[in-house]
Amino acid sequence: MTADVGKLRWRCRRGMKELDILLTRYVDERYGAAPPQEQQAFQRLLETQDPVIYAYCLGQEPPPAHLAALIERITANSPAER
Repeated sequence: MTADVGKLRWRCRRGMKELDILLTRYVDERYGAAPPQEQQAFQRLLETQDPVIYAYCLGQEPPPAHLAALIERITANSPAER
């Protein structure tokens, strides 16, 4: 694991356990192979407040167009989807 990925994993530690799991799983399973634009979008997403990210992930609020595909990847195969 590179230092950058380690820092990202640390930034995925949120105030909500559900977000911790979703975001950390994305970093572990998909971030490294993601195109640079998606990696940048993920880094910007981490600057968003937890309740907003949570609403995006649960489908309670539509994400902005530039985050829609990323949110779909983050929530793919989540426990709620199984």
